[in-house]
Amino acid sequence: MKQAPFLSTDAVRDRFSKAMSAMYQAEVPQYGTLLELVERVNQDTLSQQPELHRRLEAQGELARLSVERHGAIRVGTAAELSMLRRLFAVMGMYPVGYYDLSEAGVPVHSTAFRPIDDDALAMNPFRIFTSLLRLELIESEALRQRSEEILAQRDIFTPGARELIERHESQGGLTSEEADQFVQEALETFRWHQNATVDLETYQALHDEHRLIADVVCFKGPHINHLTPRTLDIDDVQRRMPEKGMNPKAVIEGPPRRECPILLRQTSFKALEESIRFAGDAQGTHTARFGEIEQRGVALTPKGRALYDQLLNEGRKQAAGLDNDAHQAVMNNVFAKFPDNDEAMRREALAYFHYHLTEKGQAASDIGKANIETLIAQGLVEAQPITYEDFLPVSAAGIFQSNLGGAESEAYAGNANRDAFEAALGAQVTDELALYAERENASKAKVLARLKTNA
Repeated sequence: MKQAPFLSTDAVRDRFSKAMSAMYQAEVPQYGTLLELVERVNQDTLSQQPELHRRLEAQGELARLSVERHGAIRVGTAAELSMLRRLFAVMGMYPVGYYDLSEAGVPVHSTAFRPIDDDALAMNPFRIFTSLLRLELIESEALRQRSEEILAQRDIFTPGARELIERHESQGGLTSEEADQFVQEALETFRWHQNATVDLETYQALHDEHRLIADVVCFKGPHINHLTPRTLDIDDVQRRMPEKGMNPKAVIEGPPRRECPILLRQTSFKALEESIRFAGDAQGTHTARFGEIEQRGVALTPKGRALYDQLLNEGRKQAAGLDNDAHQAVMNNVFAKFPDNDEAMRREALAYFHYHLTEKGQAASDIGKANIETLIAQGLVEAQPITYEDFLPVSAAGIFQSNLGGAESEAYAGNANRDAFEAALGAQVTDELALYAERENASKAKVLARLKTNA
């Protein structure tokens, strides 16, 4: 009997992201309201800005605008993280970037599992921001040991998920039927559980150390704590959330509003207080799950990131304690030093761009030894911003804090340990800036090769 063809990893990811969205909307109905709001804001923005509509369509961004761009989970052990790496590989998602959230007082470090190549991103850019709890940062030795004991007793993966991951690895893929089974089994890892695995006293002790520690340690699995749609106008979403019964976080994280967006801006509605039954039948509540929104701009080069980091730190110091309107006003003033023009950012090597032939370029011949700048001036080549596909540590920590009571712990600060994270992961993480540079250089080479072929 002939073996059924394997489904592409991109198609598996697409099925999984849709199933995850449906599950989360069922678990958190307010998230469905958020999706409706974001869709309305995006439609309004596109109708009011025809040039933006044209540009996004030309860049292939419109087709993937309505796909939830990312989710986030937190795990407790190296074994859990390593198995997640194998699970996400079934969906064509690989670890990109190392994020040390301890620098913002949160006892985790993280990576983003995401697709890497252009075609995969164009089909479905879904990613999962995955954090590993750093038990070594827990000051109390007794709490640290208790956490290790609790985590050692759980298995966050179903036997079916483990079997299908191994099958994917051994046979080189999954059939369509196997992929559907995999999606259903994998969803169980991310599902919400109202029953805690510990008694109320243990939960409270871990909660008092840090809310995030209790969230990771005290449940059957690493429930998805948010999904994130992409908006074209995050300021409008922030303004409209209260009208829909959602309580937005105090300020929008990241850079200010710009004509040419850079990197990533994020906000969220605050986490829900949910009823929990603890071991011993005690009743209580837990706060962890929320709805996040993001607005993405161009990826920045190391030079651009250095300028961005400098201005962000300056702006955050000046804007500390201000409401969102005042915060954004300060950020706008500080970021006046960062060019708000695609061509200026490109010429100053602050951002990454994708180069492609214009219609005139496709018909050109006899171009001689012209370089990219000359070809752009002649109208033969056009440069388009490469969308930033990754995360910002300070923004991620800001979202975490706003949904975990706003507390920071200086005891965790400045404890980056990429080597330990990669050892737990069982692989090296890919450098995100290298990926953008590679995409830019490849597009330049392709353009020049095509023009020489035409000539």
